Amino acid sequence: MLQPKKTKYRKAHKGRIKGVATSATTLNYGTYGLKALEAERVTARQIEAARVAMTRFMKRAGRVWVRIFPDVPVSKKPTEVRMGKGKGSPEFWACRVKPGRILFEVDGVSEQIAKEALYKASAKLPIKCKFIKRI
Repeated sequence: MLQPKKTKYRKAHKGRIKGVATSATTLNYGTYGLKALEAERVTARQIEAARVAMTRFMKRAGRVWVRIFPDVPVSKKPTEVRMGKGKGSPEFWACRVKPGRILFEVDGVSEQIAKEALYKASAKLPIKCKFIKRI
Protein backbone atom coordinates (compact mmCIF):
# COMPACT_ATOMS: atom_id res chain seq x y z
CA MET A 1 0.00 0.00 0.00
CA LEU A 2 1.00 3.60 -0.49
CA GLN A 3 2.65 5.55 2.31
CA PRO A 4 5.47 8.10 2.56
CA LYS A 5 9.01 6.85 3.14
CA LYS A 6 9.71 9.58 5.67
CA THR A 7 7.72 12.41 7.26
CA LYS A 8 8.68 15.48 9.25
CA TYR A 9 6.11 14.74 11.97
CA ARG A 10 4.73 11.38 13.10
CA LYS A 11 1.20 12.62 13.85
CA ALA A 12 -0.96 15.23 12.12
CA HIS A 13 -3.91 17.40 13.12
CA LYS A 14 -7.30 16.29 11.81
CA GLY A 15 -7.99 19.56 9.97
CA ARG A 16 -10.94 20.35 7.75
CA ILE A 17 -11.21 20.00 3.96
CA LYS A 18 -12.46 23.36 2.71
CA GLY A 19 -12.88 24.80 -0.78
CA VAL A 20 -12.35 23.23 -4.18
CA ALA A 21 -9.23 21.68 -5.71
CA THR A 22 -6.81 24.00 -7.49
CA SER A 23 -4.27 21.39 -8.60
CA ALA A 24 -4.86 18.18 -10.61
CA THR A 25 -8.19 19.42 -11.99
CA THR A 26 -7.51 18.54 -15.65
CA LEU A 27 -6.43 15.34 -17.42
CA ASN A 28 -2.65 15.38 -17.89
CA TYR A 29 -1.75 11.77 -18.76
CA GLY A 30 -4.70 9.69 -19.91
CA THR A 31 -7.73 10.16 -22.15
CA TYR A 32 -10.30 9.24 -19.47
CA GLY A 33 -10.42 10.08 -15.78
CA LEU A 34 -12.31 9.93 -12.51
CA LYS A 35 -13.08 13.29 -10.89
CA ALA A 36 -14.09 13.77 -7.23
CA LEU A 37 -17.36 15.62 -6.57
CA GLU A 38 -17.11 15.67 -2.75
CA ALA A 39 -14.52 16.47 -0.09
CA GLU A 40 -13.37 13.49 1.98
CA ARG A 41 -10.33 11.61 3.28
CA VAL A 42 -9.46 8.65 1.04
CA THR A 43 -7.33 5.97 2.70
CA ALA A 44 -4.41 4.08 1.17
CA ARG A 45 -6.47 0.85 1.30
CA GLN A 46 -9.32 2.46 -0.65
CA ILE A 47 -6.90 3.80 -3.31
CA GLU A 48 -5.33 0.36 -3.70
CA ALA A 49 -8.72 -1.40 -3.84
CA ALA A 50 -9.88 1.00 -6.58
CA ARG A 51 -6.66 0.52 -8.55
CA VAL A 52 -6.89 -3.28 -8.35
CA ALA A 53 -10.57 -3.25 -9.39
CA MET A 54 -9.70 -1.12 -12.45
CA THR A 55 -6.68 -3.12 -13.61
CA ARG A 56 -8.51 -6.44 -13.18
CA PHE A 57 -11.49 -5.27 -15.22
CA MET A 58 -9.20 -3.89 -17.95
CA LYS A 59 -7.38 -7.27 -17.96
CA ARG A 60 -4.09 -5.36 -17.53
CA ALA A 61 -4.53 -3.67 -20.92
CA GLY A 62 -3.95 0.06 -21.20
CA ARG A 63 -2.35 2.25 -18.56
CA VAL A 64 -3.56 3.59 -15.21
CA TRP A 65 -2.29 6.70 -13.40
CA VAL A 66 -3.06 7.29 -9.71
CA ARG A 67 -3.15 11.07 -9.18
CA ILE A 68 -3.53 11.03 -5.37
CA PHE A 69 -1.09 9.99 -2.65
CA PRO A 70 -1.91 9.25 1.01
CA ASP A 71 0.44 11.56 2.93
CA VAL A 72 -1.61 12.31 6.08
CA PRO A 73 -1.18 9.97 9.08
CA VAL A 74 -4.52 9.29 10.81
CA SER A 75 -4.20 8.31 14.48
CA LYS A 76 -6.70 6.35 16.48
CA LYS A 77 -7.04 5.32 20.11
CA PRO A 78 -7.86 1.71 20.98
CA THR A 79 -11.49 0.79 21.73
CA GLU A 80 -12.80 1.24 25.28
CA VAL A 81 -9.95 3.50 26.35
CA ARG A 82 -10.71 6.39 28.70
CA MET A 83 -10.33 10.02 27.66
CA GLY A 84 -6.95 11.72 28.04
CA LYS A 85 -3.48 10.12 28.10
CA GLY A 86 -2.47 11.78 24.83
CA LYS A 87 -3.13 11.29 21.15
CA GLY A 88 -3.46 7.76 19.74
CA SER A 89 -0.86 6.06 17.58
CA PRO A 90 -0.94 6.40 13.75
CA GLU A 91 -3.23 3.71 12.31
CA PHE A 92 -3.36 4.41 8.56
CA TRP A 93 -2.45 6.90 5.85
CA ALA A 94 -4.99 9.04 4.03
CA CYS A 95 -5.22 11.68 1.32
CA ARG A 96 -7.37 14.78 1.70
CA VAL A 97 -9.40 15.04 -1.51
CA LYS A 98 -11.21 18.24 -2.50
CA PRO A 99 -14.05 18.42 -5.04
CA GLY A 100 -12.79 18.79 -8.61
CA ARG A 101 -9.62 16.73 -8.19
CA ILE A 102 -8.72 14.01 -10.70
CA LEU A 103 -8.21 10.75 -8.80
CA PHE A 104 -7.35 8.29 -11.58
CA GLU A 105 -6.53 8.50 -15.28
CA VAL A 106 -6.78 5.72 -17.88
CA ASP A 107 -5.48 5.38 -21.43
CA GLY A 108 -5.00 2.68 -24.05
CA VAL A 109 -8.50 1.17 -23.81
CA SER A 110 -11.86 1.93 -25.42
CA GLU A 111 -14.22 4.46 -23.85
CA GLN A 112 -16.73 1.76 -22.89
CA ILE A 113 -14.09 -0.30 -21.03
CA ALA A 114 -12.61 2.81 -19.38
CA LYS A 115 -16.06 3.97 -18.24
CA GLU A 116 -16.90 0.60 -16.67
CA ALA A 117 -13.44 0.27 -15.07
CA LEU A 118 -13.64 3.75 -13.53
CA TYR A 119 -17.20 3.03 -12.35
CA LYS A 120 -15.92 -0.09 -10.54
CA ALA A 121 -13.13 1.99 -9.00
CA SER A 122 -15.58 4.66 -7.81
CA ALA A 123 -17.57 1.96 -5.98
CA LYS A 124 -14.50 1.36 -3.79
CA LEU A 125 -14.20 5.04 -2.80
CA PRO A 126 -16.14 6.89 -0.07
CA ILE A 127 -16.99 9.83 -2.35
CA LYS A 128 -19.19 10.56 -5.35
CA CYS A 129 -17.16 10.65 -8.56
CA LYS A 130 -17.69 11.57 -12.20
CA PHE A 131 -16.31 10.00 -15.39
CA ILE A 132 -14.59 12.56 -17.61
CA LYS A 133 -12.83 12.39 -20.95
CA ARG A 134 -10.39 14.58 -22.81
CA ILE A 135 -12.01 16.80 -25.44
